[in-house]
Amino acid sequence: MTAGSLMKLLNSQEEDEQLWTAGHVIQIVSMKKVTNPGREGQMERYRLIISDGAYYTQAMLATQLNHMVDEDRLRKLDVVKVDKLTCNTVQNKRLIILLALTVLKHCDQKLGDPQNMDVPPGAESSTTSPPPGSSSHTPAQSTIVKAEKPPAPTGPVVYPIEGLSPYSSKWTIKARVTQKSAIKEYSTPKGEGRLFNVTLMDESGEIRATGFNQVVTEFYDRLQEGKVYYISKARVNLAKKKFSPLNNEYELGLERNTEIVECTDPTEMPVIKYNFVELAALENVQKDATCDVIAVVKEASDCQEFTSKTGRPLTKRELQLVDRSGVQIRLTLWGQQAEQYAEPPQAVIAFKAVRVNEYNGRSLSMLGSSMMTSNPDIPEAHVLRGWYDATGSDQTFKSYSGSATSSGSGSFRREELRTLENVKESQLGMGDKQEYFSCRATILHVKHDNLSYPACQTENCNKKVVETHEGWRCEKCDRSFERPDYRFIVSMSVADYTSQAWLQGFNDVGTVVFGMTANELISFKENDESKYNAAIHKALAASYNFTCRAKQDTYNDQTRVRYGIQKIIPLNYREEAYALLDLLKSDWAK
Repeated sequence: MTAGSLMKLLNSQEEDEQLWTAGHVIQIVSMKKVTNPGREGQMERYRLIISDGAYYTQAMLATQLNHMVDEDRLRKLDVVKVDKLTCNTVQNKRLIILLALTVLKHCDQKLGDPQNMDVPPGAESSTTSPPPGSSSHTPAQSTIVKAEKPPAPTGPVVYPIEGLSPYSSKWTIKARVTQKSAIKEYSTPKGEGRLFNVTLMDESGEIRATGFNQVVTEFYDRLQEGKVYYISKARVNLAKKKFSPLNNEYELGLERNTEIVECTDPTEMPVIKYNFVELAALENVQKDATCDVIAVVKEASDCQEFTSKTGRPLTKRELQLVDRSGVQIRLTLWGQQAEQYAEPPQAVIAFKAVRVNEYNGRSLSMLGSSMMTSNPDIPEAHVLRGWYDATGSDQTFKSYSGSATSSGSGSFRREELRTLENVKESQLGMGDKQEYFSCRATILHVKHDNLSYPACQTENCNKKVVETHEGWRCEKCDRSFERPDYRFIVSMSVADYTSQAWLQGFNDVGTVVFGMTANELISFKENDESKYNAAIHKALAASYNFTCRAKQDTYNDQTRVRYGIQKIIPLNYREEAYALLDLLKSDWAK
């Protein structure tokens, strides 16, 4: 590689055409996609850390070269020849921008032992050597230190969170604790223990850190939300995505020899960054994904205690959130978050990294790593406060609760209507994830054997009950009843003009199809067989709009796709006629 070329480039105060096109050979040590969320429509760019073998610094890839990364022609650890570059001055600091390059070779590791150009020679301590493949500032803040006038060191060499990896040995990060969980007890075949985790953030990103057993005693009280710390000598592991929603492939394991020192001058540390989603747009967010929302708490329930299916005692509190999009949604707080919630009525709260659920419509829930900030001093909160005080408190809101939400979850979308033949040809549901679609079809046949099942009468239980000498018994509720509460479980053949398919639905679907409850239909079967047969026959040849879920299912070693009905809507012929009229006036018809 062209050792020393980066120092020459960044120390050159005048544009030197020969220097800018000298064909420097360097290595791409790190690469990250960045965007500016404050500017709509801005093109994504790639921030690089480049090394010439002697030094490393940050750089940017010109947007016209983005396709090389997208096409996997330019990767991390590639050695490249820079055919053309330029240096921009941003806030009196120099930043290299690569304009044209040729990939020479891909390597498996960082070459040489390059030193950080942002740090004066000799400033590194023995415990905080310069990071291999990263630096401590964003490109716009990169401080280029001239060899002849090095500034005095002001503290340990700081490593950015985004540069951490299991291959990093000596590093120190300067990060703010943005979230700290409660101490959790756990039990495994090897024994019992306890743990806690914190979310750490600097200007480059976020990372989760977890401590176990004795580490909990040593560090739990020391780490406080909102404060900034220097942290070193922790173990860098691959992140367990099941437990962490953070956008980081690594996490930290706090150990007994981990060093944590509070930073008394937390200057230039970022505040919490949000990427808010309006409540009305949550129908387009994938189920189980995490997102940030800011809303007014219209109502807050009392704290509720109950027992989970596994016998574990749980505590929850439900909040009803509203925002300017005209939608109301339920958010659930759990455990300590629910117990400690004490916000005033109609508070504006920003939630970070809450999970999107799909049960009785869309809802939200707090995770252990989620954050909740009441009345934050940010523009979005001030706008929301002004809207609610002026008009929002008297507004009527559309609720997600009890209804389906999108073609990605449960609402009928006419503009995405599919034929049954198209559903099968597209192989919906054949992948690992369930998929949703909207269709219109007519009922051809209903399986009337096993059309319902005897269920528990306890509200919201719905478990199957078994007839005993004491009556109908529910094992879950540990109660017996004189009669069960029958609930529909419907399997029916439907067809459109292209194909036929079998759809499955539950109690709400059966109530719509038969126009009566399962108890009423079973009463016909027990007392008047002719009325029962007439009710079954009446359900045939009726057309509906459906929203269905396609998902693979394996039964008796046979794998097939099952179509479950998420929502069934009787046809409104006036609405359908207007839809056809709009279609005739559309560009498609012309």
